[in-house]
Amino acid sequence: MLGAKPRRRRPAAPLLAVLLAAALVLTGCAGDDGESGKDGQVSPTAKKPRPNIVYILTDDLSWDLVDYMPNVKRLQKRGMTFSNYFVSDTLCCPSRATILTGKYPHNTGVRSNDPPKGGFKVFRDRGNEQHTFAASLQKAGYRTALMGKYLNGYETVKRQGSARTYVPPGWTEWQVTGLGYANYNYQLNGNGTLTYHGRSPQDYLTTVISAKGVDFINRAADDGQPFLLQMSTFTPHAPATPAPEDARKFGRLRAPRTPGFNEPDISDKPGWLRGYPRLRPPKIRAVDKAFRQRVRSVQSIDRMIGALEAAVNAKGKGEDTYFVFNSDNGYHLGQHRLVEGKLTAYDTDIRVPLIVAGPGVPAGRTEGRFAQNTDICPTFEELAGVKPSEAADGRSLAPLLHGRKVPSWRTTAFVEHLGPKYYSEDDPDQPKKYGGDPPTYDAVRTANELYVEYENGDREYYDLARDPWELVNMWAEAPEARKAELESLVHSYRTCAGADCRDL
Repeated sequence: MLGAKPRRRRPAAPLLAVLLAAALVLTGCAGDDGESGKDGQVSPTAKKPRPNIVYILTDDLSWDLVDYMPNVKRLQKRGMTFSNYFVSDTLCCPSRATILTGKYPHNTGVRSNDPPKGGFKVFRDRGNEQHTFAASLQKAGYRTALMGKYLNGYETVKRQGSARTYVPPGWTEWQVTGLGYANYNYQLNGNGTLTYHGRSPQDYLTTVISAKGVDFINRAADDGQPFLLQMSTFTPHAPATPAPEDARKFGRLRAPRTPGFNEPDISDKPGWLRGYPRLRPPKIRAVDKAFRQRVRSVQSIDRMIGALEAAVNAKGKGEDTYFVFNSDNGYHLGQHRLVEGKLTAYDTDIRVPLIVAGPGVPAGRTEGRFAQNTDICPTFEELAGVKPSEAADGRSLAPLLHGRKVPSWRTTAFVEHLGPKYYSEDDPDQPKKYGGDPPTYDAVRTANELYVEYENGDREYYDLARDPWELVNMWAEAPEARKAELESLVHSYRTCAGADCRDL
């Protein structure tokens, strides 16, 4: 339950930042403005090299796939798993815009995959590209690279208004395509030069960027420059095409039959969902097939992680490198009678993996305090010795990663989402085959509750302590005082910015 609102928190400067600032005074180093400690400014120290960051951002990867990824499981054993990490929107482009900037969708202006409410063009035109973690770290002396997927609407094919060979600010190296969902037949923009990849096994996109990622690590390490490498896969997004060597694996695998699978009674669900029929055998078989394809497709991601770790270790950088495994949103398969997709406020879609291993991170630790994708940008900045921007809506997770005491921490997560009328007809995230997506909503997730507020007046409330699978909507039975608290909290989140968001 939500307690009294905590006092406004102003995190104390971490010890590392103090030591780094002292080093600046002794060496006479300062930024362009002649001062140290301002937002986005680095404070280097000669005694200890700045850490590298390898960030693996997957597309639509749900928690139920992690058990089939042995290298990810090894990351968990040597690092920290955030068991309550939530995304602020279960749609690719808004979530990735939040990851890059540390701001909720209502502050990035990216509320959809497509203009006028979202997409790459809106992200760029609103000036967000100047305020990403890549821009901060590059300014601080890092070599930065993005490989794979950027934002929806960034295209390397010839279309009116296409990005073509555009490389955004902040990225030293750029190996990106716009339409790589099938992992074949795509144009890869390599630092402004387009290269076509066809249908040969060596053209499989995850394999291609894996090799390029290893090459980047080798060159950056040889040059002695700290680096940030973001490996941004299209898998396991539909059609979840596996690499050739994985196409016949897991032949008998079925989707998990959780208590919410093909939910028997949805009469208490909101109007957009109540009309869904029970899943018949053909659709259940479709769910199982989709799950097998998703498991097959993530094998290439897992191999990529192993290759990147091997490259880092071969260069003697293992002790100086953070590995971060993450997803932009989750995925449902059969839960609540929904065949497959995302876009809901249920845990299948909003709760996704965040696993971090690296310097000072305790091995095998599970962290239960709440984290969101608003926290990725300030975390990378602080790990690199850069002061996170006060404009960020999220908080750096570095204190949790390094076991430092924090006086207080958030106990809620906020989710905002625009309904299907804001999607284009060819949007790859719109599951037209099955229909019935939720209307626009805002939601709050607490330790033991999910509250969803739809624009059409529908409401959902789940007591997760007694009903972790979100089967019984108890909004009608919820105490009036609690309803008022949750409604007020959603209202505060809906318009918050910066420190006001961090204090909720």
